[in-house]
Amino acid sequence: MRSMSTNVNKINTFLFFKLPAAWWTGVRLRSIDNENAVVTVTHRWVNQNPFRSMYWAVQGMAAELSTGAIVMQHIRHVGKPISMLVANNKGSFSKKATGRITFTCSDGHKIREALANTIETGEGQTFWMKSKGVNKEGITVSEFSFEWTVKLKSG
Repeated sequence: MRSMSTNVNKINTFLFFKLPAAWWTGVRLRSIDNENAVVTVTHRWVNQNPFRSMYWAVQGMAAELSTGAIVMQHIRHVGKPISMLVANNKGSFSKKATGRITFTCSDGHKIREALANTIETGEGQTFWMKSKGVNKEGITVSEFSFEWTVKLKSG
């Protein structure tokens, strides 16, 4: 797969300046291409809950980044002024999140059609993307789905 010019370091720097809560809790983009993004976060004191596992919102930030980074990359590639926003999200938790959790989204294919439609029609589009978080043993600890909206910016 061809990688676009958005890179891991630029997005992690963006986190530091624009999403400091994600940065300080240890959320980091590890890899990205046209279809997939991988984000990690390690359970630490700063991101824990009272039950000695990772707070659900930290998992949500990591999962959202794995979907949103791909959306940002595709928007940059089309070269049009397009806004993006999460309209809805769902999360489920199946195991305590301890250690390093890796969130992977492989839904890049869903973005292309939505962007093409919004550019062609001028109307906003919505689509769902999923991210799965697994521990070092490969066991799923949580899954999140995000409904993204994209539309052409006016003016």
